[in-house]
Amino acid sequence: MYRIGELATLFDVKTDTLRFYEKHGLLTSSTRSEAGYRLYSQDDAQKLRFIIRAKAVGFSLNDIAELLSIELDKANWACADVKGLVDTKLEQVQAKIAELEFFASSLNKLSQACCGGPDSAEHCSILEALESTDKELSPKVEHHLHAEKQG
Repeated sequence: MYRIGELATLFDVKTDTLRFYEKHGLLTSSTRSEAGYRLYSQDDAQKLRFIIRAKAVGFSLNDIAELLSIELDKANWACADVKGLVDTKLEQVQAKIAELEFFASSLNKLSQACCGGPDSAEHCSILEALESTDKELSPKVEHHLHAEKQG
């Protein structure tokens, strides 16, 4: 059995992280000592390893909760279910990468358009571009904001 500090040290996380996982139902201590310390079993340590690995590859706490429920009841789930979760996460990551690449391209264009000199910002090309009604600079950003309002 591990006390909370021992388990945290074993996995190089803070005790607050373990409490956070407990608060969100991802991890529960097996029992408590007579002094009231949380005690974790080897199974709890395995579950924590699973949580940490899933978090490291980008799964959210909700995703991890779903993966844990599958892990605990593997016989009633298909590999296709797990693959579906991974593929959905992959699509989300790829969309975020595309969005970030667009942001980087737009920021690069803004940076290249500006002289960066010491003169007043009254005629700053960056501010003018951001004030402009020209949609070339940010069509995906406007689409993204519109999509967020709908969802």
